[in-house]
Amino acid sequence: MESINGLIQRVQKTERGFKDIQKEAENVAGNNSVKECISISDRLFSSGVPQARMLATFIFGIVASRSKNALNFLKKNVSKDENWRVQEILAKSFDRYCSDIGYEKALPVIEEWLKDGNPNVRRAVTEGLRIWTGREYFKDNPEIAVRLLSRLKDDESGYVRKSVGKALRDISKKHKELIKSELETWNLSNKRIEQTYKLAGKP
Repeated sequence: MESINGLIQRVQKTERGFKDIQKEAENVAGNNSVKECISISDRLFSSGVPQARMLATFIFGIVASRSKNALNFLKKNVSKDENWRVQEILAKSFDRYCSDIGYEKALPVIEEWLKDGNPNVRRAVTEGLRIWTGREYFKDNPEIAVRLLSRLKDDESGYVRKSVGKALRDISKKHKELIKSELETWNLSNKRIEQTYKLAGKP
């Protein structure tokens, strides 16, 4: 099994971006069993080094389709990390899980995460699946993507609403009428909805 300290020393050199860390995660996942990956990730995630926790998050995402424990760790533990870069990787890792099992099959988990009380969990979905209609299943069913995202137009978190608005704006580039029809149903006297509307309706 790979030395944890060795892994941390390597990824700690990455000060910007995430590609090198993602590559390291793929290497770890390719050379260890799921059980070993979870053990390595548990130890990495306890590190005070953000890049180590990013690496752990990537690894959990890679094995999540084969381990409920890994998926639960992402939802229950990684979502509480205060580092914004770790939260960006959480979004990517959730998308990796959905891609691995298939987006249609992932719908129940997508809906579960969108209803979670932690805004980081909700945003992991709205942000992770961007561009939604570039993903399999949603590519052929854009109305479902719009319906799921629109449920959060009044989200209590501005952080989540911003992600929702931008995700809907992404979809509007290929499905202008679909987004226009959805936005016409929104109650703009609600300030939260109005904020999301302004983002979603930008040209």
